[in-house]
Amino acid sequence: MPAYSFRLAALAAIALACSNAEALANRRACLNIEQHYAQIERYASSIEVNIKLFEAARNGCKEFAQRILDKGASLEARDRFGARPLAHAAASGHADIVTLLLDRGALIDARDLDGSTALYKAAEGGRLAIVQLLVERGAKVNVPGHSEATPVTAAAYMGSEPIVKFLIEKGADLNAIDKTKKGALVYAAGRGFTPVARLLLDHGVDVNSRYGHGLTALMWAAGHSSDAGTKDVVQVIDLLIDRGARIDDRDDQGRTALMIAAELGHTAAADLLVSRGADRSLRDEDGKTAADLARDDALRAKLAAK
Repeated sequence: MPAYSFRLAALAAIALACSNAEALANRRACLNIEQHYAQIERYASSIEVNIKLFEAARNGCKEFAQRILDKGASLEARDRFGARPLAHAAASGHADIVTLLLDRGALIDARDLDGSTALYKAAEGGRLAIVQLLVERGAKVNVPGHSEATPVTAAAYMGSEPIVKFLIEKGADLNAIDKTKKGALVYAAGRGFTPVARLLLDHGVDVNSRYGHGLTALMWAAGHSSDAGTKDVVQVIDLLIDRGARIDDRDDQGRTALMIAAELGHTAAADLLVSRGADRSLRDEDGKTAADLARDDALRAKLAAK
């Protein structure tokens, strides 16, 4: 078997094993939930009954969820974060429970205390099948969730290309800005998710859009998240420049992408920006160049070299 095919087969086997393990864990959890409910059923308060519905929703206990709903569990019950059973089922990826709750009348766009809907939770958790199900059942794709981020922004943050693609097809607003003044492209670029960034650019997001503090997606990529891989960052920076990103644009402190990369010690990003034509002589509002800002001695010497 060719090496590539072997790796695919190995990954498929791992995924199947994980799926089987999760299913077994859920079955055990459902059994424990039912056994505990049997002990308290006679004297259970409405709060205790609702708690069992939340547990059933999280663990995929469909038959028990049906039973507990018939016993009076409320679709409108909320946990301490204001989330309803539907949100728990969506976040956990249990399509049968989501369907059951919707069929029983659950409000599909109900929001928890931070504004998140079941669709937002599913997008945030990478639950493509649940995202598709909820949208097909009428969920609004642009209702914002945590920090006013929309589901497509949450999916971009997680690098979930299939979810981003699906939400685009369903009319997601790709230019929505959250409370931190960032958008989907910023998150994709800053975390090194090149396929997602490409998808957003392909569907009209302006590569030179300004976000909070005058930052661009290129600047965010230069100052990338610590969990972004070096190769991924290089790819996304190349993509942004190839798509027309202005390499020497400045933020509200007068800093360029190169200055940001230098200050954070992101050598690979700084090297690439220089190779793509970034101006090392530019100074920020404090009069400092990229070399002045560089924390790493080797990078400082490289940027200062003629």
